Amino acid sequence: MLRISFIPNLHRTLSGLLAVVLMLMIVAGMASAQTTTLPALNTRLIPRPLTTGDISTYKLPSTTETSLGLINATLGQAIYLEADINIAIPPADITGVTWALLSQPSGSKAAILNNTLPASLPLYEPSDRSLYQVAGRALLRPDVAGEYVAAVTVATKSEGTATVQQTFIGATYVGISACAQCHSGNLAEAMVPSWSKTLHSQIFTQGITGVNGTSYGTSCYTCHTVGYDLNATSSNGGFSQTMAALGWTAPNTLVPANWTNLPASLQNLANIQCENCHGPGSVHANSGGTPYEISVPQGSGACNSCHDAPTHHVKGTEWFTSMHAVTTTDPAGNASCVGCHTQNGFIAKMAGTTPTDLSYGAIGCQTCHEPHGQTTPASDSHIIRNMAQVTLADGTKVANAGEGALCMNCHQARQKAATYAASTAGSAHFGPHEGPQADMLEGANGFTYGLNIPSSAHAYVAQNTCVECHMQATATTDAAFLKAGGHTFKADFMPADSTTPVQLVGACQNCHGPEITTFNFPLFDYNGDGKIEGVQTEVQHLLDTLSAMLPPAGQAKTSLSIDSTWTQPQLEAAYNWLFVTNDGSNGIHNTAYAVGLLKASIADLTARGGK
Repeated sequence: MLRISFIPNLHRTLSGLLAVVLMLMIVAGMASAQTTTLPALNTRLIPRPLTTGDISTYKLPSTTETSLGLINATLGQAIYLEADINIAIPPADITGVTWALLSQPSGSKAAILNNTLPASLPLYEPSDRSLYQVAGRALLRPDVAGEYVAAVTVATKSEGTATVQQTFIGATYVGISACAQCHSGNLAEAMVPSWSKTLHSQIFTQGITGVNGTSYGTSCYTCHTVGYDLNATSSNGGFSQTMAALGWTAPNTLVPANWTNLPASLQNLANIQCENCHGPGSVHANSGGTPYEISVPQGSGACNSCHDAPTHHVKGTEWFTSMHAVTTTDPAGNASCVGCHTQNGFIAKMAGTTPTDLSYGAIGCQTCHEPHGQTTPASDSHIIRNMAQVTLADGTKVANAGEGALCMNCHQARQKAATYAASTAGSAHFGPHEGPQADMLEGANGFTYGLNIPSSAHAYVAQNTCVECHMQATATTDAAFLKAGGHTFKADFMPADSTTPVQLVGACQNCHGPEITTFNFPLFDYNGDGKIEGVQTEVQHLLDTLSAMLPPAGQAKTSLSIDSTWTQPQLEAAYNWLFVTNDGSNGIHNTAYAVGLLKASIADLTARGGK
């Protein structure tokens, strides 16, 4: 049951004191029967993003208003309030959800309104769905610039009651000129100079001047300008209202003079700039840059407000189905893991600093892309955060990875096989890290027994290595559309009505010819059984042969139970078995190297009688 409390027109100067008093009243009213148990309920109050992709996927009315999911919104714009609690709490255990607007700017008539989103709409971030459930939703529309403090109290039968609050900001748009006054390096971090070299900073300019083609209509303005909203009912300072006030109309002919002739006030609001991602900035700018009065997006909502818009703007739509979107939360709080398993940890790692933010955050848009163009090396068209040379644990320097270099920072073994496998005692944690794809692709860092193991040419012929195959483009008519390739990072997928995977072999066909229809195509009889089977089948036979030689001997295994009783030769062989298995491609990344390592281990154990 939704209960809404509304306290109107409280002045900002009293908001802090009144907020405290009212919060105590809310909690005290329930204290006689229940006790606040924040850890168990794990309650949070967040603004839920809502994208065009959401509207399409969950079949919402086409008139549903989208939202970036930021704490600051323009006047009259919907902020979808969402109260989430621990997923372990049975829904039937929730006895009440109470909303209150604790304070708002002088003159505001805003109120917390009933929720307009259906119960079938899940939490926005895929990674949150295993942690939280929706306890309740509501709606807030700021109508006066300033701070709005909202609170929600969630009551349960078995876990008590929790009250949380969040400050939201109503503001108007100010445009790039205001942001540049500080963020050109004068008073705050210099973001504008590098941003001005990105495609985001030029997309509208190029559109109306014909650089990007002969078709560019106002339907593009929603994402390519600041505050283009024909349904806006409040004065928000955005592009559409400024355009109407000036009487400017979109040009029918796309010529270079269109940008030159565009009024300065519209140029100030054109292109994808600060407020497209950080929200309207008037309160932030007028307060002298108070940090909490502007949003620093952590989730994917700000990017996906434009990039989750099927069928043509689908980078975010693809990402939703990726493993990156649901990366494990287990390493959160572990300084040695967060550098790859969490967004802020990876950002710190790429900056060359030790991660100090140990909180969990999925591998999202800002993890891999630096939105202000502050990339290493200098800004590229895809604003990839870091494409510097990667050094593997055995000292191999990878300078030929192209855009795949970013992937290799995490997808590597993290052990120097030559010394680790030959000297480390057996335990359940023995082996390379579970993502040694960079090592495998480069033909490096397996346990070689001092042999010269051959390597395939994939690392050299695939210009952008990982990206070349895992981010292939798929047509909207392709069965793999939104399920493989692109930002799904998947090379194949299994249709719901089939047992045969759909595989993206286009990149393979560039070298192996159009007759290639599967990754598992035949080349040689690698395992020597007299039959030439598919590459992946041959490699699996070698894996089975090797695992059958490892304790307990005699049977092929899908996992190894390593302990302190294993001999050093067994551990060396186990390292290679885990190296090839954890690579996950069954030889496709580097057939020669995978086959060579497995054969070397089989030969060594055979010569030693399996011991």
